[in-house]
Amino acid sequence: MRGLNLDHLRIFLDVIEQGSFSAAAERNGLTQPAVSQQVRQLERRYGLRLAERVGRRVAPTAAGHELVQHIRRIDAAVAEADQAMQSHAAGVGGRVRLGTGGTACTYLLPAMLAGLRRRFPDLDVVVSTGNTGDVLRAIEANALDIGLVTLPAPGRMFQVTPVLADEFVAIFPAGQQSLPARATPAMLARQPLVLFEPGARTRRLVDDWFEAAGVAMRPVMELGSTEAMKEIVAAGLGCAVLPRMAVQGAGARGRLVVRPLRPALQRELAVVMRRDKPVSRGLRQVTDLLLALRTSR
Repeated sequence: MRGLNLDHLRIFLDVIEQGSFSAAAERNGLTQPAVSQQVRQLERRYGLRLAERVGRRVAPTAAGHELVQHIRRIDAAVAEADQAMQSHAAGVGGRVRLGTGGTACTYLLPAMLAGLRRRFPDLDVVVSTGNTGDVLRAIEANALDIGLVTLPAPGRMFQVTPVLADEFVAIFPAGQQSLPARATPAMLARQPLVLFEPGARTRRLVDDWFEAAGVAMRPVMELGSTEAMKEIVAAGLGCAVLPRMAVQGAGARGRLVVRPLRPALQRELAVVMRRDKPVSRGLRQVTDLLLALRTSR
């Protein structure tokens, strides 16, 4: 770390992400020559060319691309250090009400919330599950402080920040033979199909995927639990379409076979709050935790 300027690293990352020195300068309130000078200082430190112009954009060299990955990890470590110090200085506590879907609650949030509890033992995060519409109505009524939901999330009063794209996959029982490399709507419609129950945003996305392909499907089961859907498929009673988040590692355990979809289908998760919501110290920590999904996945 001796002689390494964290501001120079941040400026270099902005240059690469914005694709130009001038855009990075504007973002940081600097002049373009000042930004160019800071990047040159980094290049002199390492004795390497880190950025080059490709057409009208500035792109990283091979060395610059690797440095970008390190900078992002450094940013995350610095943010974590800041949060740790803030907890000592500010005494973060209180109660934050978080609404999300069942899949994110089961497979995404537990480890994140456990880490938050270790840093802020006096902060109580109460999680409620529901579909996107339920969560948005609760945020509007101030019954929830913040949500992590599947887009779209309409409403002028909401501040919506997309954070994570989660692709859908098809799952089959491990013993099923002659499965294609990718599952198509026509292929799945010929199988006993297990889907989310109607009303869920994820079910609407899957229905639209079949409809766009001109394929009519009639599910044999409609369930509200991803774990129940996986158990039904593992028992050999059908196949299912689920977000990949829900089946990480399922194929490796030997009970399910996972196949990507063709055409591809994904959902986008976003953090949602009321624009006029007062942000307490505790709510700020939960918000920052969720927004970190943009760089951690």
